[in-house]
Amino acid sequence: MKKCVIGVVPLMDYEKQSWWMLPGYMEGILEAGGLPVMLPLTDDREAIRQITDQCDGFLLTGGQDVSPELYGEKRLPQCGECSPERDRMERILLEEALHKDAPVLGICRGIQFLNAALGGTLYQDLPSQRRTEVTHCQKPPYDVPVHEVEIKEGTPLYELLGCRNLAVNSYHHQAVRQLAPGLEIMAVSEDGLTEGVYMPDHRFVWAVQWHPEFSYRTEESNRKIFAAFVRAAEEFRK
Repeated sequence: MKKCVIGVVPLMDYEKQSWWMLPGYMEGILEAGGLPVMLPLTDDREAIRQITDQCDGFLLTGGQDVSPELYGEKRLPQCGECSPERDRMERILLEEALHKDAPVLGICRGIQFLNAALGGTLYQDLPSQRRTEVTHCQKPPYDVPVHEVEIKEGTPLYELLGCRNLAVNSYHHQAVRQLAPGLEIMAVSEDGLTEGVYMPDHRFVWAVQWHPEFSYRTEESNRKIFAAFVRAAEEFRK
């Protein structure tokens, strides 16, 4: 049986003028039984439609900050480097994926982009907009848990993991502020930040703020998230 194909959005390095990829995104999908392929950065809708015809699921990766323009705000000085190319491409990709009801998994920037693209807002910079004692931007190694999240009962993540509390790693300075219409919260951090969301009206649209790509080898919970994503893609291709 052929493996399901997962389209993975590339990371952008402006200094090196390159698209690149963290191995953990690809390896997490491979270990779960999927076949990951890195996508090109394009805003050609016809090309993206062809991509969505050929892939069975899509991974929205981490990376630069989501542009505040996407959610109608002016850029603050503390907002980091943005990637207009990714914002444009991922917006079209998400529209096409949702239209086809293809599975989508967002990680870090992925949860932020998903929320902004669907009509929510973000904290542009947590240290200046929402002070907290919880570590949200840890130092290496990145596979070590630094805080806990509470998983909401009755959500798909709770059904998958069967636990109320989960220790996670964390490396971000932006976060979900106002939740977008159509999204439901699956997990929150100790200080009340949204850490996991899903779209109940779709086959599989999940996103988490932590980093399974760094800790899937050491944390079974993150292997289960990749596996659930790949299973949904397998069902989609049928």
